[in-house]
Amino acid sequence: MNKTETFASFPLPERRARLQLIRTDGIGPILFRQLIERFGTGQAALDALPALLAKRKRPAKVASADLCERELETAHKLGAEAYFLGETRYPHRLAAIEDAPPLLYALGDLDHITPPASLGIVGARNASASGIKLTKAIACEIAKSAITVVSGLARGIDTAAHEAALEGSTVACVAGGLDIIYPQENTKLYHAIRERGAVVSEMPPGTQPQARHFPRRNRIISGLSDGVLIIEAAERSGSLITARFAAEQGRDVFAAPGSPLDPRARGGNKLIKDGAVLVQSTDDILDELRRWPELAVAPPKSASPPTKTVLEVADKPRAVPEGMLSLLSHTAIHVDELIRMSGMKAEEVLVTLMEHEIAGDITRHAGGKISLS
Repeated sequence: MNKTETFASFPLPERRARLQLIRTDGIGPILFRQLIERFGTGQAALDALPALLAKRKRPAKVASADLCERELETAHKLGAEAYFLGETRYPHRLAAIEDAPPLLYALGDLDHITPPASLGIVGARNASASGIKLTKAIACEIAKSAITVVSGLARGIDTAAHEAALEGSTVACVAGGLDIIYPQENTKLYHAIRERGAVVSEMPPGTQPQARHFPRRNRIISGLSDGVLIIEAAERSGSLITARFAAEQGRDVFAAPGSPLDPRARGGNKLIKDGAVLVQSTDDILDELRRWPELAVAPPKSASPPTKTVLEVADKPRAVPEGMLSLLSHTAIHVDELIRMSGMKAEEVLVTLMEHEIAGDITRHAGGKISLS
């Protein structure tokens, strides 16, 4: 079996095992993928996890199987589909990013999350009237061009983008559980998107959105999109976080210019100065998007089980190379730099880092960087 193969759907026991991995404290998307790649299956990784967690400075337990079972049952009752990384229907654009959600819940018409082309549109919550007008004009024309509009259901620019794209195709990425509508003022819009588009989240049902959830949500917006358009964004805003994710993921970044006197325009203007495509009309976007068919989408990085040989090697005890942590500090450096400094094989470094991350010795940062915890 080739590691790049995907499965229509994992067997229920394997889904449960993977969910337990995901919900175990300290197991993030990148560490999840590394565990699957090392041990081959969710169940094998789950079996090895207690020994790995025992190395932590603070005690930690594997997530409860009963709680995970109830989570899947609750999602099913909501009418949500659960997509695990490595399954055939998992969105291929999202699967290709380094920190793809190991599990994605979706409500609505599921064809909207894997369209031929998609554009993320995000911006200020306190948007100006001209910003709203421009957003609606662009989102409407983009939707008419058979391009799915992806956004975050926030008030302001996000709301305008979703509303204008309803006649075509739109996807809302939310920061909390799929059963939690935020903001409440978008309840009607939420139900309209659910009926005519799709709503997605990586969070368990019942999760109230918190500040730390929104950056995670933003990487999904960019991850589901071929490009991201920023309309009105302050210099320190979630929209610029989305733009940064888009650039790191190899997506096109577009930005609408604005008056230097308006704080809401400073973020977008800076993006343009840094190389984003300047957008004054929909044609500026469509001209750029016409080259998308020439850009073959890379096969999704699969989390499916590797060959038996890989499993046999992965299950053997490995000695952790000494001195690895001495090369790290509280200032983040890129993993590639650490590999060069260590003089070790990349595989050895990655496995060692995985073990140290589980033990709580290191912290992983955006852009492939790590530091001491």
